[in-house]
Amino acid sequence: MVKQEIRRLIERLGENNIPASYSESGDEARDLVMSMIPEGSTVGFGDSVTLRQIGVVDALDKGNYVFLNPWRPGISFEENVRLKKRALTSDVFVTGTNAVTLDGKIVNVDGLGNRVAAMLFGPDRVIIVVGVNKVVADVEAALDRIRKTAAPLNVRRHPEFEPEPPCGPTGVCTDCSAPWRICNKTVIIERQFSNSRYRPVITVVIVGEELGV
Repeated sequence: MVKQEIRRLIERLGENNIPASYSESGDEARDLVMSMIPEGSTVGFGDSVTLRQIGVVDALDKGNYVFLNPWRPGISFEENVRLKKRALTSDVFVTGTNAVTLDGKIVNVDGLGNRVAAMLFGPDRVIIVVGVNKVVADVEAALDRIRKTAAPLNVRRHPEFEPEPPCGPTGVCTDCSAPWRICNKTVIIERQFSNSRYRPVITVVIVGEELGV
């Protein structure tokens, strides 16, 4: 993706009242994200390979934050759910996204819905980090990417899904009804408020690397 396209995407997100910025590398993006999170903040986490890859998860683990990470090793199912619920009212919620369209829409599909719920309302600030590989032409292309790329890969990285949804082993979406189907809630964020009563909550950081799934 050429920088001219990225600049235009940032403009379109801005027109939709979604502030956005560009970081050339994952390290630069990590430093930018951490600069947005005041020490002592309660930070919610929408499970994100991207944030793990660029080092945000490690920085939150080691820093002076109340880090609500439902995916800590050894955590119980009950604690996992409790932390996901607490994240809905966190000071800052950090996450990745399945896709961003060139006309400035943020597209996600969730299984349980905790990630998209926190994106929509609750946290004081939501920071979404996205690699350039997830920038697509339009909503149709975003949903196609989710079905053919993101969903199968996300199933494969969660061995706790048993029985495994069919897209995991096959890599092909069959619009299944599996007990652990992860494509249950589709959310398209088109705009957000920016007025005298509500400030924009969501900020997008675009990274000039291929990241996440």
